[in-house]
Amino acid sequence: MVNAPKIAILGVHLESNRFAPPVGRADFAEKFLGYDEELINDARGSHPKACASLSGFVREMDDMGPWTPAPLVYADEGAAGPIEHSFFLELREEMRERLLAAMPVDGVYFPQHGAAVSTEHPDPDGELYEMVREIVGPKIPIISALDLHAIVSEKMVEMADVLVSYRTNPHIDQMDRGRECAHVMHELLNGVRPEVAFIRLPIVAPQVKQLTASGLYAEAIRYGQTHIDDVVMNVSILGGFTYGDTPFNGMSFIVTTRGDKQRAEGLCRDLAEMVWQGRDRLLPELTSLSSCIEMAVDLGMDLSKPPVVIADVADNPGGGGRGNTTWLLKGLYEAKAKGVILGVFFDAPLATEAHALRVGDKFDATFNRVETSQYSEPFTAEAEILNLSDGKIIGRDPGSRAGMAIDLGPTAVLRIGTVCVVVISIRQQCFDPGHFEEFGVSVSSARTVIVKSRGHFRAGFSVYFKPEQIFECDAPGLTSPNLENFDWQGFKRPIYPLDAETTWIPPNW
Repeated sequence: MVNAPKIAILGVHLESNRFAPPVGRADFAEKFLGYDEELINDARGSHPKACASLSGFVREMDDMGPWTPAPLVYADEGAAGPIEHSFFLELREEMRERLLAAMPVDGVYFPQHGAAVSTEHPDPDGELYEMVREIVGPKIPIISALDLHAIVSEKMVEMADVLVSYRTNPHIDQMDRGRECAHVMHELLNGVRPEVAFIRLPIVAPQVKQLTASGLYAEAIRYGQTHIDDVVMNVSILGGFTYGDTPFNGMSFIVTTRGDKQRAEGLCRDLAEMVWQGRDRLLPELTSLSSCIEMAVDLGMDLSKPPVVIADVADNPGGGGRGNTTWLLKGLYEAKAKGVILGVFFDAPLATEAHALRVGDKFDATFNRVETSQYSEPFTAEAEILNLSDGKIIGRDPGSRAGMAIDLGPTAVLRIGTVCVVVISIRQQCFDPGHFEEFGVSVSSARTVIVKSRGHFRAGFSVYFKPEQIFECDAPGLTSPNLENFDWQGFKRPIYPLDAETTWIPPNW
């Protein structure tokens, strides 16, 4: 291996919901848009803002010996709508120019999400990999970390040497996967030549069925990991992100070996067949909106029963949801359910209005006065201000953002009838109890906790709630697990479960 290898670092970390509003430079800048040394400084900092797969890679490379980081551009918006194509082209050109200036490099690292869509192109991730490959040539290793919800295209597999996906959902292994990528980079720099097998099943599994504690998806991931040895380098099973609505959607299986193509293909086929045979286990099991409200009312009156978490999975900002639907809020308010806390509700104008007042003041709070849609309707009720904050917190451990800086923007805690609501100014999902407790709202005293999140809350809230105390609400929203609610345009049809007649024939490699 070369002494102090020079590694270029760049990427766009975005999970695109095609049905959500597009995002541009200002949206990324609100979360993380870093250039040059900003990337390394954030990764090495005590409370990084950017994705932990960046931090994990940089820190492990630091620990493994001398190296020369060549940080270029990194844009991290998390989950939102499609990236504006003009901004994507700007980013790609900035990356190209910086990479050309940094040449020659010994390797390239992408801390990607892998489910980006632009307003004009279904595969921005593949486009970035291809651009880099054209510059560095065929022999320079390109390694990429991916979210397990990545939408994997053939171009991504062809242009990168090794793709490494998260193995946990909630994602508590992002740092570890970044560290793994550093070890993979060292192996390739030392002459290991990977062989890769790739299969994409025609399955768009609802996001709520892609948890890794139990279920078919979890079993497949665990089975894949039992095969890691001196030959099998990595097994990645990616559930995909249904709401991207692209021709590349499906459940992807990527097996990477140290030079053994036959072993990679055999294991990849076995894993895909395992999931295909059990595909009916991927259908969602939701609790109706009315049943959730009735449950909260009952728990508010009967203190002998254990409290619950109700996940508003259809309005998950972590999947491109806006975090501002009022179906549950309005229903709980009208039902006068006691002991209810709800968070985090994204409404910057409402938070701003509250910050112009004082703690203890009462006013008529109108939710969604500006941003209304078929899902996010306005709702007005008298509110009392319980607390005001700048919204800057640190992710808790356990939790999928443990130790990371989280900026929710100006934040207000409002009491609406019997419901306590945490209102934020920067769209974000509810990751852990700190999204309540840092603002003086007790989770342990609540009877019903409403979280605007699909699944990442489970890691943080595990300190208070067992899995059997968690319910997923079937309400309207941009991230509804009821796939029939959407007008799909991009999928290759037929695809399961939308099309019952879907078939799949294993490859005859």
